[in-house]
Amino acid sequence: MSRVISYQDDIRQCTFCGKTERQVRKLVAGPGVAICDECIALCVEMIGDEERRDAERNALDVPKPAQIMQYLDSHVIGQTEAKRTLAVAVYNHYKRVNMELQEAAAGTERRQLELLRNAGEARGASDRFADVRVAKSNILMLGPTGVGKTYLAQTLAEVMHVPFVIADATTLTEAGYVGDDVETVLQRLIQEADGDLERARHGIIYIDEIDKIARKSGENTSITRDVSGEGVQQALLKILEGTVATVPLEGTRKHREQESVQIDTRDILFICGGAFVGLTDIVAQRVGAHESGFGASWHDHELTQDELLAQANADDLEAFGLLPEFIGRLPVVTTLHALGRNDLERILTEPANALVKQYQKLFLVDGVDLEFTPAAIAAIAKTAITQGTGARGLRSIIEHALEGTMYELPQMQGVARVVVDADAIVGTGKPVLLAAGERLEDAPAFRGRSAAGGASTGGAGDDAGDGTGGAHVADDADGVDGADADAAPTADIAIIHPEHDGRRSGSRRA
Repeated sequence: MSRVISYQDDIRQCTFCGKTERQVRKLVAGPGVAICDECIALCVEMIGDEERRDAERNALDVPKPAQIMQYLDSHVIGQTEAKRTLAVAVYNHYKRVNMELQEAAAGTERRQLELLRNAGEARGASDRFADVRVAKSNILMLGPTGVGKTYLAQTLAEVMHVPFVIADATTLTEAGYVGDDVETVLQRLIQEADGDLERARHGIIYIDEIDKIARKSGENTSITRDVSGEGVQQALLKILEGTVATVPLEGTRKHREQESVQIDTRDILFICGGAFVGLTDIVAQRVGAHESGFGASWHDHELTQDELLAQANADDLEAFGLLPEFIGRLPVVTTLHALGRNDLERILTEPANALVKQYQKLFLVDGVDLEFTPAAIAAIAKTAITQGTGARGLRSIIEHALEGTMYELPQMQGVARVVVDADAIVGTGKPVLLAAGERLEDAPAFRGRSAAGGASTGGAGDDAGDGTGGAHVADDADGVDGADADAAPTADIAIIHPEHDGRRSGSRRA
């Protein structure tokens, strides 16, 4: 039986679209199947679209710098320059993370299309920055203790909704020595992210006391080895810059049989903070703040510690003991100034998580309203400045003043309000317990006190501006006429100056 001979029998065709090899540019053939370059390009576009959708789903919701600043203002008092610097740095960091996710999704499609088409057709004018990689900008915060360095970093993690851990640089040592390896910091970040490596890869690590790992000066390096100083800086270099680190899931040491994971630190934001005690002396020597004589530089006024710290540069940090390579991996440097009395008073009442609000919430569980008079707020701030503890010491002052009341209140009946005045803060009185409907002026415990120490108006409003008024209340509270020795609380916080003993008589001004 005869059959029709077709000259197309020996010509291979695309299994997907049916075009012959003469109708397309390339035809990839296999055992019994073939695919043309047009179908390959269509598949690459479909895969690229899916990867872009995945990148959009995994992208972080990055708020604008003004929104970050607004959130920080509602939680942190003062430090306007530092908050602005941190807002811009965090925004740029996570904008870079999202940009790299999108580039990684589009990179696969672009590379495949460049193999199938001409490079000029695949690369448009908008891709002239395709080969540019934006480097990471870690942050270094300088400032005395108690100014809010740790709280600022913690608040940044809250507004970004990313995992956050706080590490102490003093516990880190060089690999092979007693102490924690630097990979332990990454291990804690993974644990904070509940083992999700993708979430941990976008977290924030705050390394506190970074100034304590400065290179020791005056030691013979041929005899002693600085395993907790310069060695830790060298171990942190690669992690700060961005590398794929092997992190043990358990323990602080890496063993051959131990289970471990790998995490890329390129997208982890590192914030380092420290008090850098002595750095201002280095800056003062450089700028000539303490010069004298005919060749000395002219200065209009004596530079304060905050002004000297704000002028610190890379050379000063290197003279302090940080490695130049380590300084280069912390390009964003911001300075936090010491908190004044007005700042401390605002910290007590204004933030969303203010200390006064925290204690009011605790007392409300027992059905009691807690009130602090303006004079008490001023006395707390003055005590913190006198002790030199900054904002960190505010809670301990309130705890001492309320310790006895919090011990007795749960088993007492009929107490509706507790009023804390300046006498209760400085240790010459106790918080006043009031029944429902009872006025503060009618309370027996309040009658023998000074008007300035217990009144909710007057003196506190005056002392916020010029540092007087309420400050004298805190100083003179021990000299109130009629103060009973039996009414002295157990708190050991008091500001008593012997030179004020001569003013124990006379009326007190509210």
